[in-house]
Amino acid sequence: MSQPKEPIWITFLRHAVLLVFVALSVYPVLNVLSISLRPGNQLRSTDLAIIPDGWTFDSYVQLFTEQPFLQWLGNSLLVSLAVTALGVSLAAAGGYALSRFRFVGRSTSMLAILTTQMFPATMLLLPLYVMISHLQLVNTFLGLLIFYTATALPFCLWQMKGFYDTIPISLDEAARMDGCTRWQTFVRVSLPLATPGLVITALFSFMTAWSEYIVAAQVLQERQLFTLPLGLKSFQSSLSTEWGLYAAASILVSIPVVIVFMLLSRYLVSGLTIGGVKE
Repeated sequence: MSQPKEPIWITFLRHAVLLVFVALSVYPVLNVLSISLRPGNQLRSTDLAIIPDGWTFDSYVQLFTEQPFLQWLGNSLLVSLAVTALGVSLAAAGGYALSRFRFVGRSTSMLAILTTQMFPATMLLLPLYVMISHLQLVNTFLGLLIFYTATALPFCLWQMKGFYDTIPISLDEAARMDGCTRWQTFVRVSLPLATPGLVITALFSFMTAWSEYIVAAQVLQERQLFTLPLGLKSFQSSLSTEWGLYAAASILVSIPVVIVFMLLSRYLVSGLTIGGVKE
């Protein structure tokens, strides 16, 4: 039986509301773009025009020629990709173990992992800092990697466990009967079927490291080791802020994130829905 057709005024109202929210979301980004294009004598202008009069790319040129922006970009990519690779590897293996094996302390371990998500990550700042200080990893990328992985891993483990729970155990049993070892079953059967979960885990791990500031500010102390959030913060001082550089860097920092979302968008919907329901 076909559903009754929705009145046109309801459809119009729904689209109007959505367009309002889209405008509210997009305008701040356009405003930042406008500031990055303004000449130096118009940075404090209250003009609402997206493309300002006398617009220029001077802020972008200065960012690459007079500031170590490329070095900060390289540092952020190095840390973010390392956190992503380590987080996905540990979550893929750990989530499979929690889903498929029954061992002493399994329920307690899962409860402990879930409990860590009830507290803000900043609560771990002091104990983790003390730990990496004893390991002499302050002001190193390895120390930052430990920080980020420790805070992102609990969510990633639960995410991957949820995905493995949706994969019938009978597939693993069939693979074992065909002569596959436990490792071959994991790599050839479970991992390919959990691809949406791996994508979500990778995206979450990448974002954890890419845009984080507070932890990086405590661990990294030398300017040449700065990641992008620390680099952007360096444009702001107690007396003045280089708004042109700040805005230009903000636009450039967001581009890799937008590209990642576009490349992985087809996995996101299925990834966020399938993993949350156990069949």
